[in-house]
Amino acid sequence: MHTLEVLRTERISPHMVRVVAGGDGFDGFADNGFTDHYVKLVMPRPGVEYPEPFTPEAVQEALPREQWPVFRTYTVRRHDPVARELWIDFVHHGDHGFAGPWAASARPGDPLRFRGPGGAYSPDPGAPWHLLAGDESALPAIANALEAMPVGASVVALVEVDGPEDELDLSCAGDLDLRWLHRDAGDPGFDAAVAGLAFSPGAPCVFAHGELAQIRSLKAHLAGDRGLDPAAMSISGYWRRGKDEDGFQAEKREDP
Repeated sequence: MHTLEVLRTERISPHMVRVVAGGDGFDGFADNGFTDHYVKLVMPRPGVEYPEPFTPEAVQEALPREQWPVFRTYTVRRHDPVARELWIDFVHHGDHGFAGPWAASARPGDPLRFRGPGGAYSPDPGAPWHLLAGDESALPAIANALEAMPVGASVVALVEVDGPEDELDLSCAGDLDLRWLHRDAGDPGFDAAVAGLAFSPGAPCVFAHGELAQIRSLKAHLAGDRGLDPAAMSISGYWRRGKDEDGFQAEKREDP
């Protein structure tokens, strides 16, 4: 369990809040080198006071189950050992859920508790070209991957967001073809956009994460129509429409 403190928050788009954390707990976090490195955030329930020093065991002994914190999975957007800052970007759509509202209301000094990091993907520098696809939930990992691309690497990135106001400035040393897909304008989802893409020669290094139904559609297309090896791709559903993370994880255990 790591405990950092919130240093500041930034509204980087209408639907995304960046929480920047640091403090004495920063040195206990070790970057594992993956561009999709993620942590399991321990999110407090509104209005509940938790015992200090905080441990899951102390919470479970002191409070009824309905007051226990919830766990939410988020990608680390940046680990900066010089500034001693950890960035995490949260999709925020009003009062829905736990993590987005928490990020929108976070203040300097608030604790940020988490376990991790995990992760498994970084761009393969020897790949003929790179294909990145996803929605807002994958945007931090996609941004990390773009920043890690070798100079001159051929990269196609398709990112699905609500509208142009949700686009972010992304940097990449490679030869980047970045395509924003706007739901509000009726653009195809990232899965359909990949299906309509003209592929370059050679098997791409694929990173595709996002809504589960779209990921299943995309995985079937890449494996069946494009002949790519699923084991060689980083492709995973982060969430499912209509489900919170607890319900989504339970459903995945029943139907992986």
